[in-house]
Amino acid sequence: MELNSIKDAFDRVTKKQKLSSSKSQEVIEQIRQEIEQAFLRLQSEQDSASPSAHKLILNELKTKLKEIAPLSHLEGTQKELNVALSKYPKLLEKSFNPDISKAYRNIDFDIHTVNQIIASHFYREGQFDIGDCFINESQELEAAASKSPFLEMFQILEAMKCRNLEPALGWAASNHDQLNQNGSDIELKLHRLQFVEILQNRGRDEALKYARAFLAPFATKHMAVFQKLMACLLWAGRLDSSPYAELLSSIHWDKLSVELAQQFCNLMGQSYESPLSVTIAAGVQGLPTLLKLMNVMTGKKQEWQTMKQLPVPVDLDREFQFHSVFVCPVSRDQVSEENPPMLLTCGHVLCKQSITKLSKNNSTRRFKCPYCPAEVEAGQCAQLHF
Repeated sequence: MELNSIKDAFDRVTKKQKLSSSKSQEVIEQIRQEIEQAFLRLQSEQDSASPSAHKLILNELKTKLKEIAPLSHLEGTQKELNVALSKYPKLLEKSFNPDISKAYRNIDFDIHTVNQIIASHFYREGQFDIGDCFINESQELEAAASKSPFLEMFQILEAMKCRNLEPALGWAASNHDQLNQNGSDIELKLHRLQFVEILQNRGRDEALKYARAFLAPFATKHMAVFQKLMACLLWAGRLDSSPYAELLSSIHWDKLSVELAQQFCNLMGQSYESPLSVTIAAGVQGLPTLLKLMNVMTGKKQEWQTMKQLPVPVDLDREFQFHSVFVCPVSRDQVSEENPPMLLTCGHVLCKQSITKLSKNNSTRRFKCPYCPAEVEAGQCAQLHF
């Protein structure tokens, strides 16, 4: 959606509002000064001056206040602000369609699955009380199973905020094999952080003892890291003025907290980002295209409800592109479970239906690859997973 015009209109409103406010404050300040000066004159002449003198002072004040003329001074800026304010809602109504129901398609949702996703979202965000309340009201008691793992994760992260790595180290040790299989070195990073904390707060001897017990097993595969940490021992008590001062940066704690949450979700078989949040964010981006499509298809509601594929692409940001989409270069069709991508022996990829047509539905018949001189047999083509 093009938001530049809306932003410009909003900037105009804020500019007019600031100008009007500034002018009002200026006039109010002038009035305050005149009144204070008149009050001081009345106090200074209270004993010696006659009532007529007091009246004269008040008349002079009245004249000066008329000269300031607050209404005439404020009227122009206030009028400009009102004009800008009246135009802005009209632009919003024109740019944003309040009725998005026409972009909705009648799809049968599995309410049970949707409820589980919602409950899991609350637990994932650390809103455990809300998650419990939702489960009780929706009677989705099975969804409560996802609470315990996320509760453990948040307890570990809360401990890390207090510079306590014991829960995180315990979790990493108990999942050592799985983390290694995933190629994660988070266990080493946790021990490295703990080593630096011990060296900084408890001295060289304690740090060396910790390194022998917990860092030594990583030395073979991570010699450079191990050597760097051993060199830190020479700077015990003054690590902040050493060449390794960056190890004390709090950014290491922040990055490791994010990485731990990612690895924790990975071991659970869950995505790091909430599926509910990602779905809603992607829907918000795609909604303008769907609304425009429905405006074009006015009167074709039945066709809209039954079509299996949108006639126009819905562009989403890269953050929503979780895997590439393969389109057969021969048929120009997007692959599907019924028409999967197939790898030819020459290395090119076509969809299954194209191979069937080229081989005339004969698995042993050789046909020429459309993109190179190689000849292949349909039976030798391997199905790719997508």
